[in-house]
Amino acid sequence: MKFTAFERSLQGTGASRRLRNTGKTPGIVYGAGKAPQNIELDHNALYHAMRKEAFHSSILEMELNGQVEKVLLRDYQVHPFQKLVLHVDFQRIDATTKIHKKVPLHFVNEAESTAVKIDKCIINHVATELEIECLAEQLPEFLTVDLGNVVKGQSIHVDDLKLDSHVKVLTHGRKNPVIATVVEPVEEVIAAPQAAAEPAKGKKKK
Repeated sequence: MKFTAFERSLQGTGASRRLRNTGKTPGIVYGAGKAPQNIELDHNALYHAMRKEAFHSSILEMELNGQVEKVLLRDYQVHPFQKLVLHVDFQRIDATTKIHKKVPLHFVNEAESTAVKIDKCIINHVATELEIECLAEQLPEFLTVDLGNVVKGQSIHVDDLKLDSHVKVLTHGRKNPVIATVVEPVEEVIAAPQAAAEPAKGKKKK
């Protein structure tokens, strides 16, 4: 994905507030052995771009002063209740940049599995993203979890993923964590209605 940024000369809280009032979002770009640079972006274009998964998990092309640089979205701040992006951070990358980055999991072929199609099980997605280590230029947009062959009672772990050799999943000390489980259907037992007890007959008065 490609976006356009502009140089930002004014800094400080007041300057950022005035910038947002004109429909711009302040930001910064750093890394790749270059000095950090303050930038600004069109807010509406940025807001719509950030609604796309790829903007968060893939290499972006940033055009600044007529030059195009490869960057990654590293951090951002949003307003607590307004649809407003307050600030964005980008990291420049090159062929030698090694990164740690969380990428989303895409679960495929779930409905075609025996567990779902025949045994009517439910697949519980324990994780929706994983942190990986790789060279920035080899960053995958997502990791695919193929559920086509899962069976009743199975758990899918990190080691079950088919990953490219240059991608390493970071588990932070957890040994082969679970990313999905196959949950068997729960049979609903409907109790038979009980007959209402007859009211006790009162004693006749003499």
